Amino acid sequence: MKIIVLAGGLSTERDVSLMSSAGICRTLLENGHDAYLLDVFMGLPYDKNKLEEVFALPGHGLDIVKNISTDAPDLQAVKASRPDQSDCFLGPNVIELCRMADITFLGLHGGEGENGKLQATFDLLGIRYTGPDSLGCAVAMDKGLTKQIFLQAGVDTPKGVCIHKNKAKKDLESLGLTLPVVVKPCCGGSSIGVHIAHTALEYEEALKNSFCYEDEVVIEEYIKGREFACGVIDGTALPPIEIIPKTGFFDYANKYQSDASLEICPADISEEISKRMQELTVRAFHALKLNVYSRADFLLDEAGNLYCLEMNTLPGMTAASLLPKEAKAAGIEYNELCELIIRKSLEARYS
Repeated sequence: MKIIVLAGGLSTERDVSLMSSAGICRTLLENGHDAYLLDVFMGLPYDKNKLEEVFALPGHGLDIVKNISTDAPDLQAVKASRPDQSDCFLGPNVIELCRMADITFLGLHGGEGENGKLQATFDLLGIRYTGPDSLGCAVAMDKGLTKQIFLQAGVDTPKGVCIHKNKAKKDLESLGLTLPVVVKPCCGGSSIGVHIAHTALEYEEALKNSFCYEDEVVIEEYIKGREFACGVIDGTALPPIEIIPKTGFFDYANKYQSDASLEICPADISEEISKRMQELTVRAFHALKLNVYSRADFLLDEAGNLYCLEMNTLPGMTAASLLPKEAKAAGIEYNELCELIIRKSLEARYS
């Protein structure tokens, strides 16, 4: 198959996306496909009459993955580096190449790549892509809306509220919360802009920082507990994985710095808790109108209560990412996982 692996973009998870997509592209090449790694924002300046050549170009676009930092990217610098200085999210020849491909493998994380807008655009243009549909992506990206849907579906989630930057009252008492609390951007990912506030001063600083990323943030009760993730493919949950950061919580640095966290899969929990987490994952998956694949994040408190934090509609896909590790525990190797995602995407929308 001719496959465009779409990466990068302009979200705070840009670099994570590039790393994920490079692994996907290499694997698809090893599987015998004609794959090319393409940055959705930078695109590929190329003779429009010779775009068919792109799928056979040496290097397959993998040269765009270099100097990846463990810090969040400078998006203003990224914008400034685009040769045509266009503010269009879709770079040169992106639409044309995706239309020429048999399918576009979405390796994007966060922002416009995961909030349903790109999926809806591709639907209108007849471009086949991997992962959930636009509706599910749009709903799952909004953490405030997700909380409401979880509660209606019987999926426990930490008590919380969503507030806008211009809201006059932000004091916790008026919001029905008490310290400590978690403050995080409403639609962000990779734990960027997420803070645990134990004091009033920390709470004010957390709000200030999170509002730097978005105009809307979620404030929720802090629940001390063990951190887990549980993937789901085509409505079937994978074995849960436990994440144990060596310091702090599973923030951006602990997610992507080498050896910053210990990840245990299958998780060292009772069969009862494991099954309950899997059941809640599938319930949340369907409640959010998702299909193909996703990954849920959980907290397990000392009393044995499970709280679902969110669903990631395009979870990390490096070989060392959580979903591939869970798949491996279920007997699905990384190369098989990439093919399975393609097959299930085709069945969900295009068969």
